[in-house]
Amino acid sequence: MNDEKTALGQKILRIKRQLRLSWDDIGRALGHSPVWSCAACLGQMSMTPETAEKAASLFDLDAAEQAVLEAIPYRGSLPGAVPTDPLIYRFYELIQVYGTTWKELIHEEFGDGIMSAIDFDMTLERQPDQKGDRVKITMSGKFLPYKRY
Repeated sequence: MNDEKTALGQKILRIKRQLRLSWDDIGRALGHSPVWSCAACLGQMSMTPETAEKAASLFDLDAAEQAVLEAIPYRGSLPGAVPTDPLIYRFYELIQVYGTTWKELIHEEFGDGIMSAIDFDMTLERQPDQKGDRVKITMSGKFLPYKRY
């Protein structure tokens, strides 16, 4: 199924470029955030039938492709252990440098647990700066304590 989702994601990207749509445009059309809409179109989220129908209409997809949008994905789209795309690698680098710091600070504030990637929100914004525009990413995930049994 992931091969189908990946191939469909590539098709959607081609159509997106042809239609000159932004992820903000697509998010509004689907009724979701641009971040979630992008992740769903690239195959990392499953769409409800209603959302998949909107996407199928927007991208002129057939019923089989709409069904692929609704299918539950195998999440995790990075091949290999270390990503080679420079932008994606920088996120890997952030984890290498700050991962233990984030873990320590979250545990100090919340206790023994994790930040959910399931009950999760993210926004991405451009911040103008005289030294060059900055990328601001805000992530918010529900804290899930480890169960003792």
